[in-house]
Amino acid sequence: MGIISSSIARKVAMALSGLFLVFFLAQHFTINLTTVIAPDTFNSWSHFMGTNGLVQGLLQPVLLFGVVFHFVMGFILEVKNRNARDIKYSSFKGGTNASWASRNMLISGLVILAFLGLHFYDFWIPELIHKYIETHPEDPTRYYAETVRKFESPVRVGLYVFAFVLLAMHLWHGFASSFQSVGLNNKYSKMLTVFSRIFAIVIPLGFIFIALYLHLNQLPH
Repeated sequence: MGIISSSIARKVAMALSGLFLVFFLAQHFTINLTTVIAPDTFNSWSHFMGTNGLVQGLLQPVLLFGVVFHFVMGFILEVKNRNARDIKYSSFKGGTNASWASRNMLISGLVILAFLGLHFYDFWIPELIHKYIETHPEDPTRYYAETVRKFESPVRVGLYVFAFVLLAMHLWHGFASSFQSVGLNNKYSKMLTVFSRIFAIVIPLGFIFIALYLHLNQLPH
């Protein structure tokens, strides 16, 4: 019974951390979308996020912890599940029993984690250098131009597109499963599944559109 309880606890923890990251993803998309429709708003919001003590000192570390926790927990659950299977892979008809996304959550998750590393390298680390090492006077209008220039390279844009395609596949299975893991198996289950499917398509496609838009609308140097 202890093993079952422990397994359930791990799944719930995995689901809750995933739902937390989905909330962050929606918030991140909302801010990034303003690069297309309202660059001045993007500058304003980015300046607030980059200089607010609560965001920088509390929410950002919590987000980093949530990312690491989610993927570590996913790795542990994948190992536990593989060890617990009675049927060997030689007789497991993967495509018949489950979708590619559900069978390869660890693979897509690791690629997304690598993408997040690139994202931090592109944006978070330069921000730290700008603020605490180079100590330039803060310019609240710099964020839009800096973001656009991050998407100059077609290779980098291609990596972003690939990562968001995998994110869509990861969300397609993981987001819907999260509701079941936290016990939301009720009359709203179908509605939540539909919502999670729409989210899994619209948000990654939105990020892809933003990356392509910024790549094709480069500012003059």
